[in-house]
Amino acid sequence: MSDAQEQIEVNPLDTLASVISSEASSHINRISNDYGELTLHTTGDDIVALMRFLRDDNRTQFVSFIDVCGVDYPGNEKRFEVVYHLLSPKHNTRVRIKLSTDEGTPIPSITAIYPGADWFEREAYDMYGILFTGHPDLRRILTDYGFDGHPLRKDFPLTGYVEVRYDDEAKRVVYEPVELRQEFRDFDYESPWEGVDYILPGDEKGNV
Repeated sequence: MSDAQEQIEVNPLDTLASVISSEASSHINRISNDYGELTLHTTGDDIVALMRFLRDDNRTQFVSFIDVCGVDYPGNEKRFEVVYHLLSPKHNTRVRIKLSTDEGTPIPSITAIYPGADWFEREAYDMYGILFTGHPDLRRILTDYGFDGHPLRKDFPLTGYVEVRYDDEAKRVVYEPVELRQEFRDFDYESPWEGVDYILPGDEKGNV
């Protein structure tokens, strides 16, 4: 096999992993390259330095921020996983960065490096309650300002904690505890193919 053929068969992700491992090892706990996807595992203390390296180094040039999202694992000591995705248009390469945190430990915002992370970090805060220090405007973005809780946590009740309605007398939106009315809890589990033992509204016309 010629040198040219060997060079063609080199996996670019393996080369990228080698570069990152040699130049930013102090900011990475582990690197995994599974299913053709490169993932860097880091910590909140190292995320800013790692992101800056990935953006600025000529061998990486991950200048395009794609997104950041949260994942909830309630059984873990650090229940939240924060996942970032970056793109290097020059090298046509993507990378994923992961770190773990808990409900009370904030992680540094990366908005100073990637301004596009602004609304994504707000969404992670709104949906999961993940805190970001140094964010210019960390407030809810999808739910209402008076919303109680974080709806994508796995322990969040399907009904929520409060319900919102417009009070015509008060001329304003009011928040009240969720009230499930009984008719919405009275389910009929009979098979529609077998029929039921009572007359449904409208069926009495067929017996005339």
